[in-house]
Amino acid sequence: MKKSKFVRTNTKWIETYNMNARHEILTVLGNDLTLEAAEIHKETIWDEEDTPKPGDVLLKGHTINELDKFLEELNFDYDSGYGGQELYGTLWFTDGTWAERGEYDGSEWWERRSRPEIPIELVTV
Repeated sequence: MKKSKFVRTNTKWIETYNMNARHEILTVLGNDLTLEAAEIHKETIWDEEDTPKPGDVLLKGHTINELDKFLEELNFDYDSGYGGQELYGTLWFTDGTWAERGEYDGSEWWERRSRPEIPIELVTV
């Protein structure tokens, strides 16, 4: 659920948007998608040595208990409005599509992708 509030900076009031990460992923899934695997990172995914920091992962072949634990770990609010990106990751679905984090000027969303058709010249007979 997205909630708006105004925050005072040193020079002006800005509008922020709080979004619950778990609710957002459940909304993406809706009634027709099943999560096959996922990797989510909060805020920056790199440490001081430029190595990836561990995030929340859901392995392929997960159990329902592992899915519940994964979703519970994502039960937090973050600011999805303008500013720095706070949530990174990829969701893989059992239908062969996936969703990746979209971001523009700090505004964030999940963008669902489909595999493009293979060009005929790349298909062997």
